[in-house]
Amino acid sequence: MAGNQAKRGFVIREAREEDLPEMVGFLAKLALHVSGAPPHDLKESEYKRLLRTLHSSLDDPNRRLVVAESKSSGLVGMGYVYIWRSQGIWEQSGSIEFKSGIIDDIWVEPEFRGLGILKALLRDLVTFAEEHHASELILEYSASNKEAKAAWTKLGFKPTGVRAAAFTSVVKQALAEPQG
Repeated sequence: MAGNQAKRGFVIREAREEDLPEMVGFLAKLALHVSGAPPHDLKESEYKRLLRTLHSSLDDPNRRLVVAESKSSGLVGMGYVYIWRSQGIWEQSGSIEFKSGIIDDIWVEPEFRGLGILKALLRDLVTFAEEHHASELILEYSASNKEAKAAWTKLGFKPTGVRAAAFTSVVKQALAEPQG
């Protein structure tokens, strides 16, 4: 598999500390892509928070950060998965632990899309999840992100719920209105 990636001009490898600043940049691009906002600079405090979050994941045995690296262009993508454990909600005769792999963030630079990098990143994350006995993968993407929806649907992901968001001021106003 790695040989095939090298032929295509990229390799997938575990992230290292020196990769983290560029990975924060990928996370910022992802946030802008999802929101449709024009380019912005991250606040210094947010940059540092993201850097700390990624750094804490490097040595966590239940988290995996990987990067896609192009020989000619450096880092061109990243992926992040962590293992989530739950006991379930039903009475049971013994202790049963359910494990899921949560794909938190995945990004491929636009000019490198269509080269198999997303699938290669995902293969690595799936292998990690399976090695940790996770039987399912969970991820979120914005309903407005048609590109993500198409990619994830093609890979077998199906919507299982709805995540809704509202400003507190909107909810407070709705609660203050008389019931009809």
